[in-house]
Amino acid sequence: MDNSVWWLALYSLIACCIIMILVWLWAYKIKNAGVVDIFWSYNFPVIAFILLLLAPGFEIRKQLICAMVIVAGGRLGTHILTRTVSHLEEEEGRYQQLRKEWGPNPDRTFFWFFQAQALSNVILAIPFFVICMNTVAHLSPLEYAGVAIWLISVIGESVADAQLRAFKKDPANKGKVCSAGLWNYSRHPNYFFQWMMWMSYLVFALASPYGYLAIISPAIILYLLLRVTGIPITEEQSIRSKGDAFREYQKTTSVFVPWFKKKK
Repeated sequence: MDNSVWWLALYSLIACCIIMILVWLWAYKIKNAGVVDIFWSYNFPVIAFILLLLAPGFEIRKQLICAMVIVAGGRLGTHILTRTVSHLEEEEGRYQQLRKEWGPNPDRTFFWFFQAQALSNVILAIPFFVICMNTVAHLSPLEYAGVAIWLISVIGESVADAQLRAFKKDPANKGKVCSAGLWNYSRHPNYFFQWMMWMSYLVFALASPYGYLAIISPAIILYLLLRVTGIPITEEQSIRSKGDAFREYQKTTSVFVPWFKKKK
């Protein structure tokens, strides 16, 4: 692979780190670390713009993958922005919990946490670097398949987010568990389609030299969603806020992959 990929990765890392320093300063000022999620999503379009401008790959391929990344990252970031700004003075429960666990000076730890998010942006962007280095002047069936999976993923995630947002808007649902639409078949359909999106980037990348390296992204995302910052923390917070109602939901509803209800 062309050595210029390392410079592109370095430029991307510097850009993401600077953005996360500025975001940390904002978070420190308003005492709400939840804003990091907004810019974690927006950093992928930043990387996409860098690749679109500087990577040496086939122009149509670059435009296609970068457009996919910009749309997906922009949509998710704006969704989180809208949700976070609506209660900016109240930090999300999982970040409140981290403050308690990280002792008397959590903001210092949050600084490095934000920088780790910037690093994760670049590592997860491996498929985009691989794709944008590919100079072959035509698209392959694998790349078209990647676009098809991406479309399904974006639509699925958007629908899941819209259904949850509509449920939360109704004051009568306060303290209740959302089981409408896709949430009837999965406790975390938004996470499932987010992971599917990363699978679409893997499929797209497999048409390029070194495309197998792209497997690292959906593998990391799956691990984080299932074991670290996704489902475990979200469900702990749901049990704290909804109690037995959520425990009953857990008994009948698939945790990740949308599936039919279990019988009690």
